[in-house]
Amino acid sequence: MDNWIIWAVPAVIILLLVVLYNRIVALVQSRKNAFSDIDVQLKLRHDLVPNLIETVKGYAAHEKGVFEEVTEARASAMRGGSIGDRAQAEGMLGAAMMNLMAVAENYPQLKADGSFQKLQVELSDIENKIAAARRFFNNATNEYNTAIQQFPAVLIARMFGFKDEIFFELDSGEAKAVKTVPKVKFD
Repeated sequence: MDNWIIWAVPAVIILLLVVLYNRIVALVQSRKNAFSDIDVQLKLRHDLVPNLIETVKGYAAHEKGVFEEVTEARASAMRGGSIGDRAQAEGMLGAAMMNLMAVAENYPQLKADGSFQKLQVELSDIENKIAAARRFFNNATNEYNTAIQQFPAVLIARMFGFKDEIFFELDSGEAKAVKTVPKVKFD
């Protein structure tokens, strides 16, 4: 009887360690999958930007600084890098896109242009999908970070080098642009 206990306790501990390790690995994969969803939407936005710029250029050719800002922000966002770097670059692109849309507000013919309206709808749809994918990613990140901080998983996490991961957050420029309430004016 005593031999059974001597073998059962280490077996249960090893089983617990394996289960905890596998759970952490599954959460890492879930987080990577969630980021790939963001990446798909960001690529769609990157593909849309040149068409939007060209459409606005046709009406507002003298707004060269805004076009350059959007183009540079897009190039920076497409370079990749760590999730933190990508989040910052995408925030800059979002802010630059807000500036581009603000320029478009000054041109009634542009706002009435069918191509521009279609691009605006596509951009709005993509931005909504990015926001949803960002929420999913941040939820996966939160679940992972929580799991590696809970006992006894924290022991496994430390042993195998699992560390807290960052969230995909808006930078201050895009957050400010998003929080700005649009003014409605009837003429």
